[in-house]
Amino acid sequence: MPRPLPAFLNPRRIEGRIVALFLALLLLVQLASLAFTRQTIEANAERAIDAKLATAGRMMQRLLVQQAAREQAAAELLAADWGFREALGRGYGEQEDRDTIRDALANNGERVGAALVAYTDLDGRLVAATRPGIEALLKSLREGADPELPAMVLLDGQLLQLATVPVKAPTLMGHVLMGFALDDTPLQDLKRLVNIDAMFLTAPRGQPWVELVSLLEPRERDQMGSVMSHQEPGVTVMRSWGDQRWELRLMNLPLRDLAAGPPSRAAVAMWASVDEEMAPYRQLQLSLLALTLGGLLAFAVGSIFTARRISQPIASLAESAERLGRGDYETPVTASSTLGEVSELASAFELMRHDIRDREAQVHRLAFWDPLTGLPNREQFSQRLSARLAEGGERPCAVLMLDLDRFKHVNDVLGHAFGDRLLRSVAVRLQALQNTEGSLLARLGGDEFALLLEGADEAAALAQAARIHQDFVTPLCIDDQTVDLGAGIGIALAPSQGRDTRILLARAELAMYAAKRRQSGSMVYESALDAGSQEALSLLSELRRAIERQELRLFLQPKVDFKTGQVHSAEALVRWEHPERGLVPPMQFIPFAEQTGFIRQLTAWVIEESARLAQQARARGLSLRISVNLSTRDLLDQELPAKIAALLGRHGTDPSMQCLEITESAIMDDPQRALQTLERLSEMGFKLSIDDFGTGYSSLAYLKRLPVNELKIDRSFVMAMERDLDDAKIVRSTIELAHNLGLSVVAEGVETAKAWKLLAALGCDEGQGYFIGRPVPAAQLLDWLPRWKAPDLGDESLDTVFAGLN
Repeated sequence: MPRPLPAFLNPRRIEGRIVALFLALLLLVQLASLAFTRQTIEANAERAIDAKLATAGRMMQRLLVQQAAREQAAAELLAADWGFREALGRGYGEQEDRDTIRDALANNGERVGAALVAYTDLDGRLVAATRPGIEALLKSLREGADPELPAMVLLDGQLLQLATVPVKAPTLMGHVLMGFALDDTPLQDLKRLVNIDAMFLTAPRGQPWVELVSLLEPRERDQMGSVMSHQEPGVTVMRSWGDQRWELRLMNLPLRDLAAGPPSRAAVAMWASVDEEMAPYRQLQLSLLALTLGGLLAFAVGSIFTARRISQPIASLAESAERLGRGDYETPVTASSTLGEVSELASAFELMRHDIRDREAQVHRLAFWDPLTGLPNREQFSQRLSARLAEGGERPCAVLMLDLDRFKHVNDVLGHAFGDRLLRSVAVRLQALQNTEGSLLARLGGDEFALLLEGADEAAALAQAARIHQDFVTPLCIDDQTVDLGAGIGIALAPSQGRDTRILLARAELAMYAAKRRQSGSMVYESALDAGSQEALSLLSELRRAIERQELRLFLQPKVDFKTGQVHSAEALVRWEHPERGLVPPMQFIPFAEQTGFIRQLTAWVIEESARLAQQARARGLSLRISVNLSTRDLLDQELPAKIAALLGRHGTDPSMQCLEITESAIMDDPQRALQTLERLSEMGFKLSIDDFGTGYSSLAYLKRLPVNELKIDRSFVMAMERDLDDAKIVRSTIELAHNLGLSVVAEGVETAKAWKLLAALGCDEGQGYFIGRPVPAAQLLDWLPRWKAPDLGDESLDTVFAGLN
């Protein structure tokens, strides 16, 4: 496996990124600086060379003028020579005289280095010359000359600089013309004075330049000639030949065109090496480069140091974060850094550690401790019991489960705050009774407590239960209220009655409920208690799937209107057609549905089926209001109105075709919430009925506040009123009470014609019972309704005992 890169070389690490950023910025700045410096040096060098070339041009003009002055002096010396004037004085009419003059010209020209010497008379006619064919030159000279620069001509491949002087003896006799070939003397002087190389060039007009005089070696002369062949005078250009760059400038020379020859041009080319001009600055550039490299090294070291000052505290914080992730909330978070941001981050981590530790402690308390009593909760008790059963082997222990008597009544009458204080006082009582090492007391929820007794057999567990009952004989006094305590205690023993926590707690709970039902105070679990419970659990499990399997059936029991004898309403009842058990009686599954909350699904199913049936009756031209019973759990569901509205909306059923029946006990469990739900249902248009009126709590105080429309008299009063005048009086009083409150009355349990006639006589509005019709499947009721006829009760007489009702 390759070794990992150091952190400052790894671009994925903060050190590597900081170092790379610092060095990249420095390198960028230094490269820009070097480029700017080089550009500046080159620009300065070019300006210096331009100035140098301009100076060289002026110097060349001066050198040529100086040379022309020397040549002029030589010509004047010849014109002043006595022998030369003497020869001219003899005349030059004869050829011999002309030859003599030519010899004198040649001798004197050779003496001063002149390439051409000629003598002309006063009319400018050639008398004698050292070179033939110069008539064209003389003609060109007669046409004019530049007074500032010496005249130059190109003659036979030579660039001649001319000087003309008069000959006087003592009167003007003629003119001496001398031509001096332009050699490399000015070039050498220029090189010596301003260190500029130069060469003389000539060319016919429109043709490339040709080198005439230079100081170059043959190879260099060829390179320079190729570079300058098409160069225009007066323009400074950059050229490269060899391994150097040069700046080149051409300066025209005052060449006179010969009248008989083609026009030509002459120039002096001057150049200077840019690289040589920049040579003095190379040391500066090398110094800047060395400084850049040194700066990069210094920045690298500094950036690594800075990056580590930042990354190491961050790495330390990362380790702290990993510790926090592993659940270590005790080790403080520190950062050895003077950087304010890192210190602030470390402080934030430390604050977070404290907050998480506090929240973890709070979560632990909420997860394993009861916030009301400070006792362990169900989760902690279950875990401790599981650990005890796992490691206990065959050592015995006992679980006692305790449920207070009448706690709900105390809570409802005296309020929840009082109930909470009662539970705390009970917890203190139970803690004081623990006298076994290793025992554990917990509150499981509500008014249930559990006690784990270490090493306890059945006798020890019963003895502890007896001590609890004995202690509860003394009532509690809270805020001047005396509360009598009582409890049912269930006992399960380990390992004889279970080695699993869930099973052991379930069996202790079964024993506890059995003790409460039998009012025996305490009871040890026995296998006989499980049979009914297991059957109920199995039945409930199958009930949850009954709706999905469409095993539920809707039955209806008709209600008759005593005034008209017509049936316009019925009560909906649910039946369960089990595929194996057959038709299961409601009392075998409704209570379990109530306890588990599944009753809400049953109620929803009945409401929807009733809505569908009401629409079917309407399609047949029948008007049928269906009554549906609501349980306590239904009534306390704040979303019930919306749910019912949604169910009726699926089938387009009007709420007025539904009557919702509520028992008195359901209302009294939470009157305020029940009132809110009933008001919303009433506003939606539902008819509301109080079922089994008179058998529950005394609810007359609430009856006047509830938005109900109907009272149903319990069947126990109706069925007994034929034999008991007191029951008949109760029925009559209930009917009168309801009518006085503006409510209609329905009587249940109409089993005989006499009951029908008596209820009608007492003013009862509707009745239902076996005499009218038994509960039948919904489809059968729709077929039965058109055939229904009220019985003839004309021969039915009431006993004289009922005369006392009048």
